Amino acid sequence: MIKTGLLDPEHSVPFVIEYDSTNGRPEPGWLTSWYQDNLEFVDQKLIEHGAILFRGFDIHTPAAFARLTRSIAPGLLDCLDDNGPRTKITSGIYTSTEYPAEYQLSMHSEYAYSHKFPTRLYFCCVVEPGKGGETPLADNRKILKALDPGVVEEFRARRIKYLRNLHGGNGFGLSWQATFQTTDKPAVEAYCRDMRIDYEWKADGGLRLENTFESIITHPRTGEEVWFNQAPQFHPSDYPSDIYQSLLNSFRNREDELPQTSLFGDNTPIDIAKLKHIRDTMFRQATVSPWRQGDVVMLDNVLVCHGRMPFSGPRKILLAMTDH
Repeated sequence: MIKTGLLDPEHSVPFVIEYDSTNGRPEPGWLTSWYQDNLEFVDQKLIEHGAILFRGFDIHTPAAFARLTRSIAPGLLDCLDDNGPRTKITSGIYTSTEYPAEYQLSMHSEYAYSHKFPTRLYFCCVVEPGKGGETPLADNRKILKALDPGVVEEFRARRIKYLRNLHGGNGFGLSWQATFQTTDKPAVEAYCRDMRIDYEWKADGGLRLENTFESIITHPRTGEEVWFNQAPQFHPSDYPSDIYQSLLNSFRNREDELPQTSLFGDNTPIDIAKLKHIRDTMFRQATVSPWRQGDVVMLDNVLVCHGRMPFSGPRKILLAMTDH
């Protein structure tokens, strides 16, 4: 009833599990039943490849995606403390990052800037992109090996500090109310303490956040080292050059006052050329393939990073996350 293999023989990501269309359309719930009957196989392939594409199972509505994820991944997470805009569809189900369509979203591991990050992500294509809009996938193990060794050792030794300045309701970037989905300051403070985020309420009503983490971590199950940080994406040089320069001008070159940026753990700036090297290396490792309506991608958030290509026309990709 299914076909398996690699989507691209030159890339190990993703592994494909596809319904054999010669059998007609699958019955509702067919993938859930098959998944539960083949847990060991799915788990093995996820660890081996880092991502699995389920294709041809007719999961093409938010309701169908919600039923699937809640049955195979109970305890879906809320998208709190997000660094990009997205829309909540229903409990645990969100749109993917709503970044302007004309720009590329660079490769990243979800919530790598957080003390607690999801271990698995689930994406679903509800509306197939008109043109472009692919979600590149790359193995963080291979990225680590492909990066310049000197860059790797510098990032390993100096760690990464993530700095955010969230406005109080009027300003560039995200507000703290939207980021934490509340107007309750004590609740935000409790969250920050739990997540080891240093916070400071600003005189203008905004909120300054700082936290520092490793650049390279060890996968809890495989014991392999992986490249795992969001320094390149967090840094404003990730924006197109004209937007980056406009931001610097707006904040009078005070990078510590930008809506968000990344620094080394000792508060020294990161060389922009090194950030470009990292972005380019990550993307060179990526598999970039078109979405088909009904596609579901499950990925190990530590083993595999993802991005988004520019697009035109319609596109609707949903996201669900779990920590187990």
